[in-house]
Amino acid sequence: MSLFGLSRTAFYRWYRRYRDFGEERLKDHSRRPLHSPKATKIEVLAKILYLRQTYHFGPSGITMYLEHYHDICISSSGVFRILRRLHLNRLPQNQRYKRHETRWRRYEKPEPGHRIQVDVKFLERIKGPAKRYYQHTAIDDCTRLRVMKIYETINQKTSIQFIDYVLSRLPFRGQVIQTDNGAEFGGQFLWHILEKGINHVYIKPRRPRLNGEVERSHKIDDEEFYRMLEGVVIDDAELFNEELKEWEDFYNYNRPHGVLGGQTPYERLREKIRLSV
Repeated sequence: MSLFGLSRTAFYRWYRRYRDFGEERLKDHSRRPLHSPKATKIEVLAKILYLRQTYHFGPSGITMYLEHYHDICISSSGVFRILRRLHLNRLPQNQRYKRHETRWRRYEKPEPGHRIQVDVKFLERIKGPAKRYYQHTAIDDCTRLRVMKIYETINQKTSIQFIDYVLSRLPFRGQVIQTDNGAEFGGQFLWHILEKGINHVYIKPRRPRLNGEVERSHKIDDEEFYRMLEGVVIDDAELFNEELKEWEDFYNYNRPHGVLGGQTPYERLREKIRLSV
């Protein structure tokens, strides 16, 4: 038996299997334990699967969400192992991390309203009528609280309408509005802001990273909101704004943010207000 590299003990174990159960029992079988008391519960796996497939949260985002809303403590490395086992550890190709040539640091402003970044996201043109919508977005640099609205045109008039809408919605006074150099933020828009006693700042040309918070929020919109609308054609601005308002509420009140240490924007706002009193 040693000629075949097989011990006497192993030979007789296989022999007894063959004698008692036949050739089928000689095949390899699972060595998984019958009971795994430390295994992740099926309901937790279901929540992880739902958050990954629906909102495309990463391991740290899933960890924060489960702890924040379900009192479930699981490490991000544990979540990653589960995602890898389910073959969900990689996002779709267009969402993979892309290395930047340069790095920069983003500084959080000290108080709500200190600086509000504003930008316009061009949505894909609707097939058929070739109609296009434009998502106007404002985000508070300190709390990451956002206000969004869909318009059918992009010009200074709609930008002025949007900034008035933003200022009426935010629960604090805006001090500085920051935009890029787009034509929709031209002279009329600038003077409208100044007449309200609010300063306005243009970022340097071809430096979108200086509007990093609003740019990043648009990427989150693509990954977590517009991806859920794939295949759904909304050719009505009012209906579109209803859907966007639901997403805005979720973003501000329910979605934990890694950059805020797992807090939602509204929770960060309450914390800032409490500290300032």
